[in-house]
Amino acid sequence: MSTVERDGDITREPKKRNNKPIIIGGVIVVTILALIAIVPMVMALMSTPGIKTEPIETTGAKPASTEMDGTWTVLNRQGKNHTSAGFTFDELLPGDARNTSGSTTNVSGEMVIESGTLTSGEVTVDLTNIVTDRDVRDVNVRRKILSTDTYPEAYFTLTKPTDVSSLPEDGTAGTVELTGDLTIRGVTNEITQEFTVLRTGDHVIVHADIPFNRLDYGVETPDFIAAKIAEEGQINIRLNLVKKD
Repeated sequence: MSTVERDGDITREPKKRNNKPIIIGGVIVVTILALIAIVPMVMALMSTPGIKTEPIETTGAKPASTEMDGTWTVLNRQGKNHTSAGFTFDELLPGDARNTSGSTTNVSGEMVIESGTLTSGEVTVDLTNIVTDRDVRDVNVRRKILSTDTYPEAYFTLTKPTDVSSLPEDGTAGTVELTGDLTIRGVTNEITQEFTVLRTGDHVIVHADIPFNRLDYGVETPDFIAAKIAEEGQINIRLNLVKKD
């Protein structure tokens, strides 16, 4: 408080109030409220459903430029409709239900077509490179659930010849039913599944979402994993094939 002398009298001036603490406190409150609003949104973005093998993208497909007869091999190259294989399951975490997927592009195989008939085919998926949305889940899926140290690969082998001569040649997708042996974690079961097939240029794209009961293949959830995983799920597969020279 300062003093001012006026005609011999002393008048005291009121002390000026410092508003800085109030302003700073207001900024802190606003910041906290903003964080409360933003954090759930950020967490939702971070909790993605994983990397899923998607269906065939038919936009821009071209008419087929190569005859079907011959030996076709799986192409491993990034780009539109690239080769990928994986899984999708419903998963229940404490207080959080979600749809979880994982996939890998480490897929190999080939198919042989003779006189319009698919006579043989085999696909091998390297499970040691399965990727989901979290590093911790990647490790659990590979080592604890799929036991990739012992069973590093999954296989599909065609067991029944199939007529593919009626598949469209104009860049539109068709369907074909395939029967074969599916082997996961050392257990083999025969499956019959409808596949979508697209002939575009000199490529053949094949896709299916195969219903999958993990218990049929001895795929169980270890007790130490907090999530509850549905027994029924899907195997998602998309193959990009080119004719072998």
